[in-house]
Amino acid sequence: MNVKDLVDCQLCSVVSKSNGEDPIGTAKYCHRWLIIEWPQPWIIEDLMSNPLIEKIFPLIQQCKQEQRINIQSLLIAPDTHYSVNNKTRVLYYQIPRNTIHHKISFSAYEKQEFLLPQQQIVSLITALLIDSNNLTQFDAYKQSTNHIRDILVCTHGNVDLACSRFGFPIYDRIKKQYTINNDNLRVWRCSHFGGHRFAPTLIDFPIGQVWGHLEAEILDNLIYRRGNIEELRPFYRGWTGLSQYGQIVERELWMKWSWPWLDYKKSEQILKQYPQDNLDDIEWIELSLEAIRPDNKVKYIYHAKVEVSGEVETVTSSGKEPILTKQYHVSKWDEIVETVG
Repeated sequence: MNVKDLVDCQLCSVVSKSNGEDPIGTAKYCHRWLIIEWPQPWIIEDLMSNPLIEKIFPLIQQCKQEQRINIQSLLIAPDTHYSVNNKTRVLYYQIPRNTIHHKISFSAYEKQEFLLPQQQIVSLITALLIDSNNLTQFDAYKQSTNHIRDILVCTHGNVDLACSRFGFPIYDRIKKQYTINNDNLRVWRCSHFGGHRFAPTLIDFPIGQVWGHLEAEILDNLIYRRGNIEELRPFYRGWTGLSQYGQIVERELWMKWSWPWLDYKKSEQILKQYPQDNLDDIEWIELSLEAIRPDNKVKYIYHAKVEVSGEVETVTSSGKEPILTKQYHVSKWDEIVETVG
């Protein structure tokens, strides 16, 4: 075995994939995604001491606390095809408005994109997160890109070597094979968003699906959204519009309904669980997942039970000691069909 093979065998994503860890249920449930174009390298200590970046994180924390929502911030690397000199791009994805404090039912995030001088990004982010009444002053910087699908591939090797080792080739493949002559698709190198043991991993916006353990052979299915849906099962980490256990149920329903499922508006409600006081480490959970057809005429209600199916040895970060993690499956579900309206 050569040195390269030895290093690869010690990477967390190699251990995870070799041991058959199922990635489903590992996507972060988020109400909003704040994505900022920022030059590499993304070294945490340097970023946190940057005068602009150090002002942004308190705004995110304030928004989380005051509005009780989940926000994920990411960095994307400037790109020769997309970037503009002396301008910074800010992408902002949020659950459709009027749903956050009510029952959340949606199929994709709403997008806003801005291209503006770097010194104005703190004011923009303040308006986006804290004071939307001031957002109109940035109308001149707003971009008409709602038709564009953005794919973010984690290549953040400063967090874990697996992300750069396996992430960059997938990014490069998408860039060269799928974005050429396609004005409706962009691909970006992005900072860490969790789950480096599933590298290569990516997020597909605006829908918000997360993928891991990716292989070049399945990119046609993922990018073009066609083909046998079952072939994507082992690579799907989940949809960020649902909780960990809702994601497990959602995958089974996606396998049932195939590609049309992506346009169904979905929401969930946890019914009961065991144990009751720890949602992150349960033995079983029962939940209701509702899906509304795109024509808004029919609603499907699924009462499902998710329970432990076993354990697998994994490594959460490259170089760390192995741990056992629970694996879950949908043990049963019932379907109710209702006419809406």
